Amino acid sequence: MEDLQEQLAPIFKRFWLPIVLALIALMFFAYGMISLLSKSSTPQVRFETVESLQAEAEIAVDIEGAVVKPGVYKLKSGSIVQEALIAAGGASEDADREWMAKNLNLALKLTNGQKIYIPKLGETGTISVIQDVESNSTALININTASSSELDTLPGIGPVTSTKIIDNRPYNSINDLLDKKIVGQSTFEKIKDKITTL
Repeated sequence: MEDLQEQLAPIFKRFWLPIVLALIALMFFAYGMISLLSKSSTPQVRFETVESLQAEAEIAVDIEGAVVKPGVYKLKSGSIVQEALIAAGGASEDADREWMAKNLNLALKLTNGQKIYIPKLGETGTISVIQDVESNSTALININTASSSELDTLPGIGPVTSTKIIDNRPYNSINDLLDKKIVGQSTFEKIKDKITTL
């Protein structure tokens, strides 16, 4: 053993600096590999988490009628009607723009599975009939999205009040009709079981 030490002593004296530098480099390499291996497993878990959050943060909206590209679109949760309209390429040339200006709330927040129908010119009367039939059923009328003709079907609500309801949107609760002084207590009692904000 002493012979080995005596043989290595001159080599170590001659090459001590490169040997020390090689050992330091080897330690940095080992540290880097350990850090790299421990970090490489973490992003995979984060990636899956981000991917699942993205799936939850999307909604599907069906936009049909007088739009350039009708169909079902995936949008971010919290998107509004205007974003759905843009995704569908905007209103087509034959869209009833007067109906859109009066009845379509572009700032309305969309929900998953919602359908938007943009009528063509001359088609508005047909849509009103369909909406009237629906309003006579047990379905609640959404005061945030209902057209003037739908709101007119509610007891005690006429054209003036329906315009006030549309002009004061959005509503977080049906009680906002009282808070914003859109309807009186007696009218509210007649319609409270027939309306919703969802």
